Amino acid sequence: MSQTPANVKYTKEHEWVLENPDGTVRIGITDYAQSALGDIVYIQLPKLNASVIGGSVCGEVESTKSVSEIYAPVGGTVLRVNEKLESNPELINSDPYGEGWIAEIGSVQITEALLTPDEYSQLTA
Repeated sequence: MSQTPANVKYTKEHEWVLENPDGTVRIGITDYAQSALGDIVYIQLPKLNASVIGGSVCGEVESTKSVSEIYAPVGGTVLRVNEKLESNPELINSDPYGEGWIAEIGSVQITEALLTPDEYSQLTA
């Protein structure tokens, strides 16, 4: 059974959004998504200082099974990327909501409805 932390919002494309106290958000892919992908071997991170549009492709994750696009769950500017993933992409598998975060976005624009943990759990049941 996959983890669905209560302090996180979700998208139907299996990304998560955590609001930081400073108004920025941290994003990543969900436990459900990393489990479905299998062993992650490479990640193309979003570009630093790039403007992203909610719902658009902002990166890519490659596993031993397939290559999947990462969609920006919100719009805004990429302020930080998790550089640890470049040499340790498997952190997404071992800790998708912690050490396996992908990027932090500022000037956040929510363009699509984010799901509550309960709604996301129903989607993945």
